[in-house]
Amino acid sequence: MEQLLVAAGLAAVVGAVALVLRRRAVPDRPTQPRRAAVPAQLDRADFDRPEAPWLVAVFSSATCLSCADTWAKASQLESAAVAVQDVDFAARPDLNRRYGIDAVPIVIVADGDGVVQASFVGTPSAADLWATVAELRDPGSAPPDCDRHGSAVDG
Repeated sequence: MEQLLVAAGLAAVVGAVALVLRRRAVPDRPTQPRRAAVPAQLDRADFDRPEAPWLVAVFSSATCLSCADTWAKASQLESAAVAVQDVDFAARPDLNRRYGIDAVPIVIVADGDGVVQASFVGTPSAADLWATVAELRDPGSAPPDCDRHGSAVDG
């Protein structure tokens, strides 16, 4: 009987210690979504046609399916006033590192001085991308209900 009481007492002490340790444990913090970094300025000399008034740079990867869709939309914007360039991670890792690109696709719209005027993290709709560039080139040209910042992260 004495051994049973000792065992019960020991079990109570172990249970109390476990309870105290459990209450002291810090719960894991919830994971927080992190936005991809988008530079505020580009050196236009790093990109094709630095003399063009506008640049649409698509940071992408050949292994990214949504990058191909993004490039198909962005490439339609090529004109005398708009240089459009695909910056594939494998082909230009130097530019991806220099501008801190850590996710793809990222579309950056920069003016002639390289100041980032708009950007999209992820695949923009063609309407959003095209309206954004049109509005930047000619303010007031986008319809009033067009949200140029719908999926954009302004730089």
